[in-house]
Amino acid sequence: MSCPFGKESLDKLKQFVDVCAANPDLLSSPDLNFFKEFIESLGGKIPSPSKMSTEAPADKPEEAAPEVESEQESDLELDTEGCVEPDSVGDDQKMGDPEKEVSEEDTEKSSEKRMEAISRFSEGNFDKAIELFTEAIELNPSSALLFAKRGQAFLKKTKPNACIKDCSRALELNPDSAAAFKFRGRAYRLLGEWENAAKDFRQACNIDFDEQTDEWLKEVTPNAKKIEQHKLKQERKRIEKEEKEKLERAQKAREAHAKASSATPNTEPNTNATPNPDDFYKVLQDPEIRAAFADPEVSAAFADISSNPANFIKYKSNPKVMALITKLSGKLAATGVGPGSFPGFPGAFPGFGGMPGGGAAPPPPFQPPDDDNLD
Repeated sequence: MSCPFGKESLDKLKQFVDVCAANPDLLSSPDLNFFKEFIESLGGKIPSPSKMSTEAPADKPEEAAPEVESEQESDLELDTEGCVEPDSVGDDQKMGDPEKEVSEEDTEKSSEKRMEAISRFSEGNFDKAIELFTEAIELNPSSALLFAKRGQAFLKKTKPNACIKDCSRALELNPDSAAAFKFRGRAYRLLGEWENAAKDFRQACNIDFDEQTDEWLKEVTPNAKKIEQHKLKQERKRIEKEEKEKLERAQKAREAHAKASSATPNTEPNTNATPNPDDFYKVLQDPEIRAAFADPEVSAAFADISSNPANFIKYKSNPKVMALITKLSGKLAATGVGPGSFPGFPGAFPGFGGMPGGGAAPPPPFQPPDDDNLD
């Protein structure tokens, strides 16, 4: 027996079956109830809707993005010769009262202490020098030079963090203190903070060039450049990774949109579509429809209506006839062809003289009576 459907209809049917196979939950849709009943009438079983389709999906916690495998600074080949362990800075490092109003007498006494501290420093007595610089600072806490000189003394005691604290205060008081930049740069070098050291040495040389500062700058520059190049490389990798992930997300979104567009069946009735006899013939082959037409009373009623659509009024109170008309309307709408596409019968069905295949020609379009008369 040859297939009664055209290739276009078969392609549509195959597409519909593929969509249902990919997402069986669609068969539980009320719009496809007729198809579900047809499968079950043949002994088939429709799976229950999955839990995921009936419950709102819970928000999934965002997975932490895997850290980019990167080369750490500690893995760089840096020359760390001469570096020391960091010192702890305590409250005993007195910084003076920044709100103190310095009198002329305080300034004179502070200068005397400073001169005495420089003398002890030149003798190598750095502890005494620090003590005297501290007394001078308490007398005149607004002197940047005192903090820079005490920072130098801390440097001699291999206390780089104490030196950094003093020199930073000196730069707050005088941003153009070349000595503060120089000694703080040396302290950074002892701690292995090569970039900070190079930055301070350069600034010191710009303010007041000094051969020792320039020599120290040349010493830290190789390590500082290695770290700078390493950071630039890592930044490029980070940007490239972000761009790649952005493109991948955009591609996935496009693919998901395309898949959803192709997988979603068009259930909207096409009221402007040209009637396809294959579609209507397929509806008439439905077991329920065939069983209804097997009833002589129903078959006779439809033959009567086909010969004269106005006779439809006689069967409005017949539950068998109206039930079949309702079922035909639903199943024909599922083919994508809306009411009005097939002329000649109330509800927009074609005329037919008895059972399907009877060959009766469609009568002229039926114009139903006014609603008031139908009631």
